[in-house]
Amino acid sequence: MRWLVFATALTSACAQDSGHLGNPLMLPVSGATTLFDNAAYAQRRGTVEVIVKSNFDAIIFDIASGGGPVLTDAMDAAGIPPRDRPARVIQLRSNLGLYQANPDALVTTLMVYGG
Repeated sequence: MRWLVFATALTSACAQDSGHLGNPLMLPVSGATTLFDNAAYAQRRGTVEVIVKSNFDAIIFDIASGGGPVLTDAMDAAGIPPRDRPARVIQLRSNLGLYQANPDALVTTLMVYGG
């Protein structure tokens, strides 16, 4: 009976998330996955940044107008789902003053919305 109590205590301690790294043999795999994820994010962000900064006046106009081709291109590049875009345009319009003064803030916001 004691072994059952000990086994239960041992397995319940293992089941708790105490910051354990997991299987150490998987660390190279998870490290490579993180590297590829970071590279894909950086490439996507770079594309969004080029669209926003090279068409800044047009994208600000699109936001103020409730949508437009440059804003659509930026949202496509950021990976914002089409079903979320109407709400995101409303949010962008409500902070338009911030984005007019800071294109990097607009890039960051689009990337956050894109996930």
